[in-house]
Amino acid sequence: MKFPPPLSPLTCFTHLSRLTRLPALPRLPGPRLSSALLGATALELFVLTGRLIVYPFGLAPERDGTGPADAGPPGATGPPIRTAATALPVTAVATPPVVLLHGFIDNRSAFVVLRRTLTRHGRRLASLNYSPLTRDVRTAAELLGRHVEEICARTGHGRVDVVGHSLGGLIARYYVQRLGGDRRVRTLVTLGTPHGGTAVAPGAGVHPIVRQMRGGSSVIEELRGPAPGCRTRFVSFWSELDQVMVPVETACVDHPDLDAVNVRVTGIGHLALPVHPTVAAAVREALEAPEAGEDDATAAGATSVA
Repeated sequence: MKFPPPLSPLTCFTHLSRLTRLPALPRLPGPRLSSALLGATALELFVLTGRLIVYPFGLAPERDGTGPADAGPPGATGPPIRTAATALPVTAVATPPVVLLHGFIDNRSAFVVLRRTLTRHGRRLASLNYSPLTRDVRTAAELLGRHVEEICARTGHGRVDVVGHSLGGLIARYYVQRLGGDRRVRTLVTLGTPHGGTAVAPGAGVHPIVRQMRGGSSVIEELRGPAPGCRTRFVSFWSELDQVMVPVETACVDHPDLDAVNVRVTGIGHLALPVHPTVAAAVREALEAPEAGEDDATAAGATSVA
């Protein structure tokens, strides 16, 4: 089948909750987006400059009165993941908390736009910073699982939603699919995550966790394995101009056992995914979509965001 033409954001939001299963994903045709790519590259440079400016503000965990940052589980071999949540009362929020998990060599400052969008609509948030010295996706996923348990205990919710950018989405998927995290994660939204492994991984020969993002790595192969009965709903945002995901379709979830929808984003690259206002609005709509069985729609497919 062919990918549908780009939809307006409003149309995308209308259909997002009705798309629950993933069709076969064809490879996109050859290069034909030179002008669009030039614009996306300029935007990527602008976003990178902004990231460098705000990066220091995201190094420390947020202070919100919910308790001190955790140093990690006793005997953990990897660096700690620090967690913090907004101070909204539990009774004021009926929906699950949202856990934000950044990409490689980044921190919670990457979600400044998304945080504003979600908090404006009453969502309780938890930002997790994991160290760039973390060497293994599995270790990071185990630490994520511990902190999800703490967030559930602190907020009184039995489940959470997770939004992960790039490597953060891969860590979250490993937790959900391989460590039983599907009992805790209601919806996992990924932004430019190498679900199938990427052929472009800067520093792949130096950093072990980046090598795990390449196609054919042991982590990617584990995620190809069976996942019967997985209870988490997946929504994967992928961009046709993402120069970090090679091929670009690797950012799509393509697994027969997973309830997944892939959202095509047009006109932006990898770094812009977590900060673009239209994507942030689409992520909010994805998190607010009813779970399977809450409506009568069972249509399968993919959608897009202009």
